[in-house]
Amino acid sequence: MTSPTLSTHTTPALTEDRLAWLALALTPQLGPRRILRAVERCGSTARILSSSLTELELLQLPLESVRFIFDGHARRAADQQIDSLAETGAAFLTYTDDAYPERLREIFDPPVLLWIRGNSQLLLQPSIAVVGTRHPTPYGTGMAEMLSRDLAARGIVILSGMARGVDTAAHKGALAAKRPTIAIWGTGVDVVYPKENKSLAEQIIAGSGAIISEYPLGTFPAPQNFPKRNRILSGMSIGVLVIEAAEYSGTRVTARCAIEQNREVFAVPGNVTTKNAWGPNTLIKQGAKLTATWEDVWEELPTPVRLQLAAQGNSESNPVAVASPFNMGSLDQAALPPAESRVMSVLRHDEALQLDEIMEKLDSELSSSEIFTALFELELAGRIRQLPGKNYVKSL
Repeated sequence: MTSPTLSTHTTPALTEDRLAWLALALTPQLGPRRILRAVERCGSTARILSSSLTELELLQLPLESVRFIFDGHARRAADQQIDSLAETGAAFLTYTDDAYPERLREIFDPPVLLWIRGNSQLLLQPSIAVVGTRHPTPYGTGMAEMLSRDLAARGIVILSGMARGVDTAAHKGALAAKRPTIAIWGTGVDVVYPKENKSLAEQIIAGSGAIISEYPLGTFPAPQNFPKRNRILSGMSIGVLVIEAAEYSGTRVTARCAIEQNREVFAVPGNVTTKNAWGPNTLIKQGAKLTATWEDVWEELPTPVRLQLAAQGNSESNPVAVASPFNMGSLDQAALPPAESRVMSVLRHDEALQLDEIMEKLDSELSSSEIFTALFELELAGRIRQLPGKNYVKSL
C-alpha cells in the first residue's frame, strides 16, 4: 500500500543498538519477554548480536534463536527489513525510543518493536480503544461513530483495529471530527486487511494519524495474530470502550486484557434480545462503566489526563454536537415539515425499517410520493441513513 504522506514525524537515527532491536525482533522463537530478559542480562541489544556462541547459550535462549543470531541471519534479516522500510516509507520504534507509548511499557509482555506508518508522536497522546463486533447493528455502528467523533473532538485519540464493523465506524467517527486516529493491525503495516479498508487506511495517514503493528513488513493476516494484537489496543489506552460483541468474540479478549492491565472498561448497553448485546451487557454487570455519551468516558479520565487535554485546548466546553439515542427523539423532529416529522416518528436508531414497512405504517396518512420525498430530504440532511435493501434507520 502506498500513500502520499507516509511519515509525519521522523523516527530516531538508525544506531547499532536500534538495528539490534530490529534483528532480535525478527529472530525465530524470541518473544518480547525473552528479548527483554536477555537485554537486561547482557546490558544492550548490540552486545547480544556480537556475543559468542557460549555467551548466547548462557542467556538461556532457544537453540534455534542462538544459531540464527550467531550465524548472522538476524543481522541480515534486519538489513533486509531496513531496505523494505525505505521502499514503503514506514519506520520502526523500539522499546527504548522516546516515542514508544509509555502505557504500553507497563503491560506484562510489551512488544519490543513497533512498525509504524504515519505520526509517531500521536502514540504519546491520551487514547481510548474502541472495539466491537464485525457485524454490528445500525445502532452499534451509529454509537461507535458518535462516541468516537465526540471523544476525538475533545482531544482523545481513538484507537481501534480497522476491522470490519465497529472498528471501521470508530475510525470514521474520529475522522469526521477532523482528528487523527490510530489503527493497530494484525498484519504488516504494508498489508491492508480487510482489503476494502484501503481507502480508510489512506485517510488515516493523510489525517496525521498512524498505523502500527508488532509484525514485520509483509506479514499477512493469520488468525492467531489478532487476539495477540488486542493486548496492544488495551495496553496503549487509558480504557477500552466496548460496543456490541457476541458471547464468543475477539472483543472479549480485548476486554479481558484491559482488566488484567488495570485499564478502565466502558460498555454501551444493548438490546437484551440481540446476541451482540451479550458482551457489553455482561461487562456492565461485572462492573464496566455504562456508557451512553462522551461525558460517561470523560468523567472517568484521570485528573492529569483531563488537565493535559485542557492545556492542549481540548475541554468539555468544545462546541461539538452531542446526542444520545436515549434523549434525542424530540430533537430529531424539531422544526421539520409535517411529512418528514411523521416519517421520523416511525424510524428507530437501533433497528432498520424496510421501505415497504414504512409505506405500510404511513399508508393512511401520506402518499407514496410524499414518503419518497421525505426520505430523500431526511437522508440529504443526515437525519437518517439508507442501508442496503432500501432499509432506513435514524442517524445518531
